[in-house]
Amino acid sequence: MVTKARLKQLAREHGTPLFVVDHDALRRNYRTFKRYLPRVQAYYAVKANSDPAIIRTLYEAGASFDVASLPEFMIVYDCIKELPEKERQDWIWDKIIYANPIKANETLRALNRYKPLVTYDNLAEIGKIKTHAPHAGVALRLRVPNTGAMVELSSKFGAAPGEAVDLILAARDAGLTVEGLSFHVGSQTTNFQNYVQAIALAAHVFEEARERGYDKMNLLDIGGGFPAPYDETVMPFRELARILNRELDRLFPPEVQILAEPGRFMVATAGTAISTIIGKAVRDGKLCYYVDDGVYHTFSGVIFDHCQYHFQAFRGGARQVCSVFGPTCDALDVVSMAEQLPGDLKLGDLLYSTNIGAYSHASATHFNGFPPAKVVHVNR
Repeated sequence: MVTKARLKQLAREHGTPLFVVDHDALRRNYRTFKRYLPRVQAYYAVKANSDPAIIRTLYEAGASFDVASLPEFMIVYDCIKELPEKERQDWIWDKIIYANPIKANETLRALNRYKPLVTYDNLAEIGKIKTHAPHAGVALRLRVPNTGAMVELSSKFGAAPGEAVDLILAARDAGLTVEGLSFHVGSQTTNFQNYVQAIALAAHVFEEARERGYDKMNLLDIGGGFPAPYDETVMPFRELARILNRELDRLFPPEVQILAEPGRFMVATAGTAISTIIGKAVRDGKLCYYVDDGVYHTFSGVIFDHCQYHFQAFRGGARQVCSVFGPTCDALDVVSMAEQLPGDLKLGDLLYSTNIGAYSHASATHFNGFPPAKVVHVNR
């Protein structure tokens, strides 16, 4: 764990805004996932944070990868470019799933030479894959309940369970091999019953496919959604793992390979943002702090990820409810309207925010001419 003293030292050395990535935390999160879900191969969702150094650490720890764009694919591929061609090809099949159900023709053509595993959820995608990436294996993505997820995905992706086997047979008839099913219960899912229902739906589709003559599926991708411990309301990961292990063992025999796509779970606790107070004012009786990082930068998750991050001060003092604003000249740049912070903080004082490794810096912009925070990697 990176201590407060170490964070202050890094801020003095590099300036702010600063985004600190703790690689010990990455390795610890991967070990936790494998400890509690030994049957499940973790395919890190690269979109959560695609920094090549993060990819390299997880690769060395044994992770596989879920990619959703060609650039993400190439970041992962860079980890294995030194391997012989045959080993690279075997590695790609075991270690990468292209889990974006909708792909541009140009992307499919570029992927075809790697013979990847890709997802689909509609008839049009079958035709595209057959034409532009005939060497790919495919997995059908199901639409499943996303109740209670922080970010709902079922309205954008997923085939209805009632049409699933028709789509499996359509892919077969097009000459493609359907390796299995995938689903996603929604990001930061604290309603664990979403997984129970989704696994049951997938088991029914497997059974119907066998009854209708297709028995080649041996893969189930249970997606992401594994919640990061942002606050005390999030149940421990071991509780979710207990439910998953029970349902997977009950409904799927050992020969079915189980994949998952943890992103937020792997990287959220590995990131800390450090910012400097650059302004202070009282507006309508409420104390307002202005910092040199905001929602167009590391705190982009406030807008894009429906996530609320909290600040801590490096020094104590009587706390009060404050507003915290980012540095840009835009009224949208509001990080929080209700932070508990010391009221006597001064210009130049530092604040830090933990558990901010997921998305955040990955969706930062250069809006208003302000660059994203500098990234510093520790414990590599």
